[in-house]
Amino acid sequence: MSATVAAGVAASEIAGIAGTSSVTAVPAAGRARVAYSSERGRARAEDLTVRFLGTGAADWKGPDDRGEHRRLTSILVDGGILVDLTSTDLDMLPKGARPRTIFYTHSHGDHYEPKAALQVGVTRVYVGETWLGKAREDFAAAAAESGVPAPEIVPLAIGQAVTVGDITFTALPANHATGRIEEETLMYLIEKGVAGEAPVRVLYATDTGGIPARAARIAGIDAHVKGGRPVTGLIMEATMGMGAKGDEDFRIYTHSSVETVRRTAAVLLATGRLQAPEGQPVYLTHMARTLHGTQAELDAELPTPLRAAFDGLEVVFRKPMK
Repeated sequence: MSATVAAGVAASEIAGIAGTSSVTAVPAAGRARVAYSSERGRARAEDLTVRFLGTGAADWKGPDDRGEHRRLTSILVDGGILVDLTSTDLDMLPKGARPRTIFYTHSHGDHYEPKAALQVGVTRVYVGETWLGKAREDFAAAAAESGVPAPEIVPLAIGQAVTVGDITFTALPANHATGRIEEETLMYLIEKGVAGEAPVRVLYATDTGGIPARAARIAGIDAHVKGGRPVTGLIMEATMGMGAKGDEDFRIYTHSSVETVRRTAAVLLATGRLQAPEGQPVYLTHMARTLHGTQAELDAELPTPLRAAFDGLEVVFRKPMK
């Protein structure tokens, strides 16, 4: 199944892994009967939905010679909040979606395209405080070109939490770099819950080479700190693939591989810092075209609990059952 084809398959028809308690490989035949719990059923008020608009790294330029197609990495949270966006992702927005808020991870062009944000009607933009001036200049120019009002640009400091409706985004430091040496790149802790109850807590980690110590501490998942707060879901970039296309790639300083994510998940599970509902995998995104197999190959070869997201996939993150 190609990534393009998979986007049209009903969630209940997508093969999966039943549990997330180990990180051993599961043969393809063993994945053919059970759907992932996070890809079936209706979302409740307290659940957090994530739609993957794009799951590709910067080397994706449309469909390739294998018939695979990954747009540039972006997600839509609960139908109304974007994290990153480019024009490649626009056709993956659900019909009628009108997101007004966007959070950017950093200023690389495969994540950041002001004209695309204005095209969908964004009116409030959150960026790291270290590149506030650039964002204001870029959006002012894009607004003038498009003939629309410039949105409000809001700076974010490391550790700062912003609540939009009933969803809270906390800015975390990422291990990544742009051409602007002063720019500190971000990833996000995304939380949602009803009053008086522990929230759904999803760590969205891209672009980054692993999870930096400060990010782990702020999010509450550093096992050095007693009484931390576990996350209930993990979405993490895997720019690099497995084997020779993984940890020996030159991008390892600023990006993660499948093995990086596998080890991260293993440690979080072993220390109780990842407490996901049964049947909910760890989702991979930001996958390089030249460093990964097809979606079908990834479905067959990835170790438990990893799952390669694809464009158009919608996931419901729920709290674990007590």
